[in-house]
Amino acid sequence: QIFFFDPPERFVVGTVGQPGDRTFFLQARGGGQLTSVVLEKAQVAALAERLEELLDELVRASGGTVAVPAVAPVELDDTSPLEQPIVEEFRVGDLQLGWEPDTERVVIQARAISESEEPASEEAEAPDFDDDDAEGPDVLRVRISGAVARAFTKRALAIVAAGQPPCQFCGQPLDPGGHICAR
Repeated sequence: QIFFFDPPERFVVGTVGQPGDRTFFLQARGGGQLTSVVLEKAQVAALAERLEELLDELVRASGGTVAVPAVAPVELDDTSPLEQPIVEEFRVGDLQLGWEPDTERVVIQARAISESEEPASEEAEAPDFDDDDAEGPDVLRVRISGAVARAFTKRALAIVAAGQPPCQFCGQPLDPGGHICAR
């Protein structure tokens, strides 16, 4: 199944649960459809960091002529919780990120975990976002503007940072119920 939003009315990362026991969701809404997929905290962090790098490189390489703001526009800040009902469509196995120069849109694709495929490597070739395999894993694909991508990144980084604070001695997360420091 392919969940496609071009562009979504809303595209955010959010969590359910308490720090230390949170489930991370990527959620897209548009055209009366709401899609939520589960991913790991590390995947959220990596997506936000890579997206930020991509946007910065686009601004640098174009000399500022591409339609990507240097910072997230304040009017696009989204601090609202995830929309209800949260129904997990699938767990994300790999994420792909791309830029469409013709439309000046960022494309983010999240594919479901598939037992028959190996995970994508760091050196994977550029994704073909229009090559949809009817027998392949489920996919969430969104096309968003550079401004929306900046706002998405800002929220994603804030959500990742909002977890349990680290111990000042060992760096492990401080559990609200107590912490036995290795140091």
